[in-house]
Amino acid sequence: MTNNLVKAPKILDIAIEAAISGGIAIMDIYKKPNFSSELKENNSPLTEADTAANTIINEYLIETGIPIISEENKNFSYEERKEWNSCWIVDPLDGTKEFLKRNGEFTVNIALCKLGKPILGIIYVPVSRELYYADVEKNIAYKSILDQNHNLTKELFKEEDRLKRFDTKEGIIRVVGSRSHMNQDTQDYISSVKNESNQVEIVSKGSSLKFCLVAEGMADVYPRFAPTMEWDTAAGHAICNAV
Repeated sequence: MTNNLVKAPKILDIAIEAAISGGIAIMDIYKKPNFSSELKENNSPLTEADTAANTIINEYLIETGIPIISEENKNFSYEERKEWNSCWIVDPLDGTKEFLKRNGEFTVNIALCKLGKPILGIIYVPVSRELYYADVEKNIAYKSILDQNHNLTKELFKEEDRLKRFDTKEGIIRVVGSRSHMNQDTQDYISSVKNESNQVEIVSKGSSLKFCLVAEGMADVYPRFAPTMEWDTAAGHAICNAV
């Protein structure tokens, strides 16, 4: 299947609108005193916020004519997917465990992939209203802050919002780890870094916010040994590569 892509700036705008709208839907549920949740077959949690955000994001992205792979969709078989030139990869609520803990460390992840590689990435943090967005082919990534009503207060793609590469602090390796998935393999990795005569600082964060810390220069490495799906990594991958 060959997809006729909408021009990148327009398609990135659509994905940004989708991510913000999904984030608003999540916050409407997050503010409730109670909300429904259940366990999926893989024992990962699913809340009504996951479902609501997924519905809204799909409504935006379907207009592009590009196939969508989402954690909460019934996805096509690989026999069909392998013929795709491009596709969206979506996690409508990354960090559902953090959502349930109400610690604010959850995100909306949207990436556009072409020939198996992320070329556009959007991560929206609904609680802090931080919006990360990137175009890998142009090597540009940005962070914008929305107002209390999730509205943009200025134009996107402003130079003062551009994320720039930072140098690692000499002798210090800042390792970002998961709030909910810090396992023995990760601990062993951290020990191996220390054995190389490095001072290690541990930065704990939930969801794809770990990629955002790396992109902003607030962490140097994000080791991940627990099971991971592409909708967990594609948007963050794009943003880090663009930086």
